[in-house]
Amino acid sequence: MKIPISIAEKLILLCKVEKIPASKIRHSVINEMLDNGILKKQIQGRSKAYIYCTESRAVTDFLKNHYGISDLQNYIDTLQDTEITRSDLITVSSDSKQKSVRTFKGFLVNCYTPIPATLNENQIVLNPVDGTFQFIYDFENFILPDDITIVGIENPENFRYIEKQKYLFENIKPLFVSRYPQNQSKDLLKWLQSIPNNYLHFGDFDFAGIGIYLNEYKKHLDDKAQFFIPENIEFLLGNYGSRALYDKQKLNFEQQAIEEENLTNLIALLHQYKKGLEQEIFINSKVFTGINSKNI
Repeated sequence: MKIPISIAEKLILLCKVEKIPASKIRHSVINEMLDNGILKKQIQGRSKAYIYCTESRAVTDFLKNHYGISDLQNYIDTLQDTEITRSDLITVSSDSKQKSVRTFKGFLVNCYTPIPATLNENQIVLNPVDGTFQFIYDFENFILPDDITIVGIENPENFRYIEKQKYLFENIKPLFVSRYPQNQSKDLLKWLQSIPNNYLHFGDFDFAGIGIYLNEYKKHLDDKAQFFIPENIEFLLGNYGSRALYDKQKLNFEQQAIEEENLTNLIALLHQYKKGLEQEIFINSKVFTGINSKNI
């Protein structure tokens, strides 16, 4: 059983020989301590009742024996710490699951040419072997050369096979980052906001992909963010696009003011052809070899 911070704070007050109205300190652990005689209840009048403690040592011993809590104030301070670890939780409550702790932070990166970088003030080279990715954990201290463009890839398969799509990015020096898994995406955005590098979003060419770009990246990165669109998108939509994607997504897409001219042109093409295009089509480099891209 977990003891909420609010109850822990009231237990501290009780240990200071303060009385608390019973209506203000309701919790199963309080009932348990009343049943065991650790806390006392005082009835006043017909409807008022107060909880109090006659021996603070008894409260301390009870919490230590039953919940692994030896210091209530330290317990509270630890739970309020935004950088808490499971080790901290075990120390203050003997329970690593006392509070939900996100220990797996960071995001995946990939590249097809070596890229120098700095991580925790150490010089490193990003150069994953084909079939592997690199995971950046301490992203707060992850720095790239300013001429590297961060390319955010929406779908896992495209992130896996970036070598087959290198023809799309011949005019930039890209480091690919993965939006998947989505529970890492806030770390990615936090990092993107902290660095000067430009961000290029490579996602699906449909309303869902545009929505992801606008709502998850563009509104936070402003002019640093651009949506990747190949020059022959009209040909690709017409020949490989899906009407089902268009029909499924068009009603849920909220039109908003967009300053990127090529993105507004893309939206117009989606309506014209009534199709959407998934980005996995670009993995087939044999079909699209020689296609030029426009990074807007």
